[in-house]
Amino acid sequence: MGTTSGGWRVALRLARREAWRRKGQTALMLVLICLPVVAVTAAAIVWRTQDVSSVEGIDRRIGAADVMVEATVSSRIAQSFDPEQASGWFGDTLDEPVGLDEVLAVLGPDRHAIPFGRDSVEFRTEKGLGSLETLDTDLADPLADGLVDPVEGKYPPGPGEVVVNQAVVDRGPGIGDTLTVVRKTPEGEETVDLAIVGIAENTWNTGTEFAAGSPGAFGTSPDPTRRWLVGGGPVDWDQVRALNDIGAMATSRAVLQDPPPDSALPPEMQHLDESVDQLTITILALVVVMVLLEVVLLAGPAFAVRAKAQAHALALVGAAGGTPRQARRTVLASGVVIGTVGGVLGVVLGVATGALAVPLFQSFNSSRFGPFDVPWPLLAVVAAFGFLSAVLAAVVPAASASKQDVVAVLAGRRGEGRPSVRSPILGLVLLGGGIAGAVAGAGASTGAGANDLGAVLIAGSALVSVVGMILVVPVAVALVARLAARLPLALRFAARDAARHRTRTVPAVAAVGATVAGVVALGIAVSSQEAANAASYHPQLPDGYGSLALSPDTDLDAVRSVLARSVRADQVVEVQGVETTKDGSELEIEFSQGGEPLSLSYWSTLGSPYAVAPEVPDYVELPAAERRRADAVLADGGLVLLHDDQSTDDGIATPVLDGDHLTVDVRRWTYPDGEEGQAEDVAKIDAAAVVIPTGRAAPSVALFSPRLVKQLHLTTAAVGVLVRGPISGEAQKDITEAMAALPDGPYFYVERGYQPDEAVRIIQGVLAALGGILMLGGTLTATFLALSDARPDLATMAAVGARPRTRRGVAAAYALVVGSIGALLGAPVGFIPGIAISHPLTEGSGVASLDVPWLLIAVVVVGLPLLTAAAVGACARGRLPLTARID
Repeated sequence: MGTTSGGWRVALRLARREAWRRKGQTALMLVLICLPVVAVTAAAIVWRTQDVSSVEGIDRRIGAADVMVEATVSSRIAQSFDPEQASGWFGDTLDEPVGLDEVLAVLGPDRHAIPFGRDSVEFRTEKGLGSLETLDTDLADPLADGLVDPVEGKYPPGPGEVVVNQAVVDRGPGIGDTLTVVRKTPEGEETVDLAIVGIAENTWNTGTEFAAGSPGAFGTSPDPTRRWLVGGGPVDWDQVRALNDIGAMATSRAVLQDPPPDSALPPEMQHLDESVDQLTITILALVVVMVLLEVVLLAGPAFAVRAKAQAHALALVGAAGGTPRQARRTVLASGVVIGTVGGVLGVVLGVATGALAVPLFQSFNSSRFGPFDVPWPLLAVVAAFGFLSAVLAAVVPAASASKQDVVAVLAGRRGEGRPSVRSPILGLVLLGGGIAGAVAGAGASTGAGANDLGAVLIAGSALVSVVGMILVVPVAVALVARLAARLPLALRFAARDAARHRTRTVPAVAAVGATVAGVVALGIAVSSQEAANAASYHPQLPDGYGSLALSPDTDLDAVRSVLARSVRADQVVEVQGVETTKDGSELEIEFSQGGEPLSLSYWSTLGSPYAVAPEVPDYVELPAAERRRADAVLADGGLVLLHDDQSTDDGIATPVLDGDHLTVDVRRWTYPDGEEGQAEDVAKIDAAAVVIPTGRAAPSVALFSPRLVKQLHLTTAAVGVLVRGPISGEAQKDITEAMAALPDGPYFYVERGYQPDEAVRIIQGVLAALGGILMLGGTLTATFLALSDARPDLATMAAVGARPRTRRGVAAAYALVVGSIGALLGAPVGFIPGIAISHPLTEGSGVASLDVPWLLIAVVVVGLPLLTAAAVGACARGRLPLTARID
């Protein structure tokens, strides 16, 4: 034991001195270990800081109060320790919620309480109406401290006064102006005018429009609940349960800060405990393994070069009687030293980076982050991750150092033996297993027996495939060296030198390959899911058009006036259609043939799905032949049915007419007070008809000819307005706000086509950036280590007349060889899990899709190696001092 510990002490001392002697190399190794530690540490800090816990957010929710009580119209409530996480009504419905007297009877009559209300209303803007979140309480009371942050002007506001946030000011009214709050009720609009006396921000959210005033300042809320902020001392869990028994929920500061055991929860809440998600844990474990493997591969070349620099010293130790175990220990000690320093330094730098990143991420997020939170236990694991990655990166160089030929090293001969034949065979077997696992996983994730095992198999197959690729890399490097005979000098030299020093080259190539495989797999998965979403989307209008659905109560002149302020007159089309709603009755129209009803789609963006026109309007997109056929039927006094097979999730097959006539049966339903609906026959006639399949590009289900409408005794009116494109985003916003201000303002819909989720674009950009950084890291590491190791060869080339640009060419060739081999090996491997996961990912949307992001793959596989080679060639030194060679 003493010998072992003493041997490690010597090895660690030698490693420390070697690290100090080779500062540049040590700095590079530290960078490779620190980078992932810094990134994970900073990400963990940002994540923990933005994740506001119940305790951290208590002041934002209940101010300085000890409890916030919310009385409902249920006679009994069950809640978890935090009612926002889980609560339910389990009693009888009360005529009205309990009052403050009943609440204080439970908590104690001497407690101080103030009313507290939050609501969503509308307010008048320069264009119309906008949404507004409101807070009404006694802001001057100490119990309200922490709910609002004053910024400018008078605070707290008095009666008839409010403070608003900057988002409201940006929409028009500011300090000194009037804020007009609008509530729409069955009796009409209720408005309240309030004087804006200051600017203050909501402590919970800064992105939405917000106003705060005294109790009742914003009018009477239809919310049946009552809320109070209550002080006077801590409220324990027994008191909370007592409040639940009278129909009130309670958010208690004392309970959130020191929650009782879960056994104290009511029976209705105990079964809601979240179970451990085994699938998530499995996937997370695989991600950690993949990241660890990536870091080990990136750092491996640096330790290989360090071991090679120590080769002569280790050979002398071996010649003097040293054992292979001592040689391994000496190299592993470098991993221990670098890992310890790198883990600690990475965490320190990560905390500093997190401190800088939190304000940056807060600027892009409207939800307020919590206090700066450093998860030290998690960071200890991250530091251990850095230490472990360094030690594992030193394992292979240590094993190689223990097996080196002492005589050859002392004689100054360099190079490595032939690559093992067994390794590539095992690699091919693992690749085959990865493909089989991916296929099995794809099958298990789809169909009637779909389960979580499929995702685990696919993720596991990705790891197996990457390991198989790594085992194939040595043979691929040797093969490239053999094929380089006819290449230019720089490429030939780089390829053969890479094969000669596989201990240094293989980890770098494998790191690039693993990175490319991950980017390709995730890129295919994300792109396929997005392609499925796009394929399942069906436009409701022609692209760029807008629509307004008019009801009998809509003021058409006001609608025209609003539109005239934002769009040209020639863009507006008023659609005439059959009135389906009139005097409290509903019109039902059934189409049938031979007594069999036709199953049609019944969607519409207008106030009626039945338009009236003598010919097909130009806003209905139809092929020329179909348009002529439809116009002929309308001219003959018939009707045109526009059917969309995708109108439901399952789809309704387009009906086939047996002949060219069908029966139109019109009924009107009335609903007398307290009675079931009664149907009255209006008309029933046969009419010429044609069914035309179409996508959701027509705003109506059917086109009636004027003659047919007259025969059916139907009334027509303006049932909607179409606005031809283009419609700018600003015009859309102005029209929407202005329509909301009308007594019966219609919703303004604009067809923009399928809009990719912004998160998808961000993910694709992050994938490309992350892949680029990791590829650059691996390639540049291997390249500069190779150039450092090849200084004698390059000096010899300079001595025999090689020009400076030759060395730059060799440097660029190193980068190109490492990056290209890794990319070309990694891309096919990434297709295995990428294709496998795309089917179960997209099956749920109803359109199984496979979309390969060829541009992303081309950038990663072709563009990044070329870019790296160009950058290395431009930055490499063209001249080296001549050195004497004694080997």
